Amino acid sequence: MKYIHFVGIGGIGLSALARYLKKEGFRVSGSDIKDTKITKKLREEGIEVSVPHDAKNIQNQDLVIFTAVAKDDNSELIESRRKGILTLSRKDALSLILKDRRVFATCGAHGKSTTSAMLASMVKGTVIIGAESKQFDTNMHYQTSNNIIFEADESDESFLNSNPYVAVVTNAEPEHMEHYDYDLERFYGAYKQFLKSATIRVINAEDSYLSTLDDMEAIRLYPSRDIKKIKTVIKNNEPFTSFILKDLGKFEVWGIGEHIAIDASLAVLASLNEIDLESAREKLKNYRGIKKRFDIVAKNEDFTLIDDYGHHPTEIKATMDSAQRYASLMGLKEITAIWQPHKYSRVHDNLEGFVECFAGVDRLIILPVWSAGEKEIKIDFENKFKKYQPIFAQNLKNEEKSLNIISNKKILKRLNQGLIIGFGAGDITYQLRGA
Repeated sequence: MKYIHFVGIGGIGLSALARYLKKEGFRVSGSDIKDTKITKKLREEGIEVSVPHDAKNIQNQDLVIFTAVAKDDNSELIESRRKGILTLSRKDALSLILKDRRVFATCGAHGKSTTSAMLASMVKGTVIIGAESKQFDTNMHYQTSNNIIFEADESDESFLNSNPYVAVVTNAEPEHMEHYDYDLERFYGAYKQFLKSATIRVINAEDSYLSTLDDMEAIRLYPSRDIKKIKTVIKNNEPFTSFILKDLGKFEVWGIGEHIAIDASLAVLASLNEIDLESAREKLKNYRGIKKRFDIVAKNEDFTLIDDYGHHPTEIKATMDSAQRYASLMGLKEITAIWQPHKYSRVHDNLEGFVECFAGVDRLIILPVWSAGEKEIKIDFENKFKKYQPIFAQNLKNEEKSLNIISNKKILKRLNQGLIIGFGAGDITYQLRGA
């Protein structure tokens, strides 16, 4: 099998796999519905990328791998199946791609990208994650090693095909329940199967489900008692967190907040199967965050703009706590949160959580829902969020020293003071960055 084609190659997950297989010596091509920064970069790296999808892109490939959002009526899928080419979803392809590798797989509803990137700063191996590491400036960093540090995805149960040698679970909060037919037994059963398939297991033992796995041999982290003296340190206007882990001493990592200390602790405990304690302590300092996770994209004395991928109430609340701490340390007097709701089903299923997670914000701006292809569900945002007196806007425009809030092509508000933080997994990141 020498020639592999990706349908939806511009996605953060598929692009990482495409880059990896290119480095492994395969001929790689792909397609997507439009050009993006990712597709343009892939071309620069020698990968053939076509826009848009077209049956003509299917030639003599040995394997076609497609994104989870591709439908059966996609012209390329129809053509590949007509020609008898092996055609697999990303989920099913993982079994082939990772089967002979020593995989350090991290999953969980929250923190899996961050924990994976932290682990990658310590353990030598190829890095394949669903975000761009600032340390490596990519979502796939190739090294000649049988080790792969892999961000495993529970949203479609593909983590069950990740062949984990080390399995790290940050938490098992119910999410993507539509995939599991809203069956908690099936959902938790998938996590248990993932852990059982690994040789070494590292878990956040205070998670409500993971805490019940008394019969499973695992390295257990109890954050409330195992992590002490969490402290925020500002260096050159960048946030760092120091903490003491168990009896292992003091660690320091880029980022801010208790959740950062938890993610770092899980990564450290997983790394100690490979490296010594002092190496872990020093190498963790190489971690410099990941793009779109508390990502400071603009800053002056009076104004800080942060882009954050948070799109679930638990994530937003944790990041809001960090934002409030950072604003206080930097002397920023007000906090504005800009939220682009992601998927109608997620907002509907977690509506009360979303209402509460913005507590303490001085100003809330709500953008239209990024549907991700879902059908609209009527949600009364105006009534539900009325305690915040939110501003409803259509889009944002980044200027050099301010951010304009726009509706009907008119500027509703010009923000140039305080801390402004945007939340969402849609195109808000490009609006915030002016890209």
